[in-house]
Amino acid sequence: MPSIVVVGAQWGDEGKGKVIDMLTERADFVVRFQGGNNAGHTVVVGGQEFIMHLIPSGILHRGKFCVIGNGVVVDPLVLLEEIEGLKKRGIDIDSNLGISDQAHLIFPYHKALDKLKEAKVGPGKIGTTGRGIGPCYTDKASRVGIRVADLLDDELFRRKLKMNVEEKNLLFTRVYEAPPVEFDSIYRDYCLYREKISPYVISAPLLLNRALEQNKTILFEGAQGTWLDIDHGTYPYVTSSSATAGGACVGTGVGPTRIDQVVGVVKAYTTRVGEGPFPTEFPPPLMEQIRAKGKEFGATTGRPRRCGWFDAVLVRHAILVNGISEIAVTKLDVLDNSPRVRICTGYRLSGKTLDHPPAAIDRWPEIEAVYEDHPGWLTDTSEVTSFEDLPPQARRYLKRIEELLRVRISIVSVGSKREQAFHV
Repeated sequence: MPSIVVVGAQWGDEGKGKVIDMLTERADFVVRFQGGNNAGHTVVVGGQEFIMHLIPSGILHRGKFCVIGNGVVVDPLVLLEEIEGLKKRGIDIDSNLGISDQAHLIFPYHKALDKLKEAKVGPGKIGTTGRGIGPCYTDKASRVGIRVADLLDDELFRRKLKMNVEEKNLLFTRVYEAPPVEFDSIYRDYCLYREKISPYVISAPLLLNRALEQNKTILFEGAQGTWLDIDHGTYPYVTSSSATAGGACVGTGVGPTRIDQVVGVVKAYTTRVGEGPFPTEFPPPLMEQIRAKGKEFGATTGRPRRCGWFDAVLVRHAILVNGISEIAVTKLDVLDNSPRVRICTGYRLSGKTLDHPPAAIDRWPEIEAVYEDHPGWLTDTSEVTSFEDLPPQARRYLKRIEELLRVRISIVSVGSKREQAFHV
């Protein structure tokens, strides 16, 4: 298996953890390249549910080395809790996990600022998770962020932390009329985190490029989805990082010429969490029905996901900007009870039919989705183990998606368990 990037081709929550878990069997390294603990990958193994927020889901396979890349922003408290939680469940962490020394760290002032900014915006809020992800990336872009390597140098860490606390306290007290944060308590806590994290710290570019020179296989694990990408998503209703395939290079130090394949993951329908446009969103009764059957609640926040029909316009554009060569379709079983299934094939806007989304976010509320209707299969697919054994209507539905997207479907998932998926 070559070096593969796995990305979401919708608004995230597509079931990437399940697909990565399948592909990890043939990989040597699994690398998370962007985002933070605002994302969650859920994998069900042997009846046990595992939810990873920072650690790549490949950690559930023995002998696979997992890397948190420099493109990830790391909350050390969350990371250590995740490490301890997996250890208690018998997962080998100590010999299988590396953390990039170039990754930026989230601090309490990032989380406080995240919540204050969202509250101040009011009705126009983005719908962040309040985990401090955006403010941490802001500090990174402003060149005042604190990285893992800085944490390991006590004198440098103290100096940079003091500067950041002083700056943030001016914001808290003068702009947001909120209480300041305390330098001493943050410094003490992060010194303790340093002791526990330091054994995992690595140079990710050196490790991964040497692995490629030895013909090892690397699986690059994306978080969120294409339409939450900071550049290519429904801006400003997006995340703060590069969730598209190009982010794998930026977030790990592996050059683009060393990436062999990009796999896009989609649900058999569409979901999104938080605010922002959604042209194929279900009416409330159907929304509740699909949400309940699909257990559509955020792995990180528990927020109910908005649900809608499959949007081929969105996914076609995702294929374009990612260079996706094949698609994995998840949660086909959620549509088992639907007498009719719909596919959005175009957008109608100002009397014209578009085959691509508009860039201007103000135009999205005016979009009218153009649909194809297909008969449902009204058959339980959760025990199906091959494409040929799917009901004819389900096969036709998937084949039509292939035709519209012009890439092949390589994986179909019909349930949350590891064994409820098959290669096509």
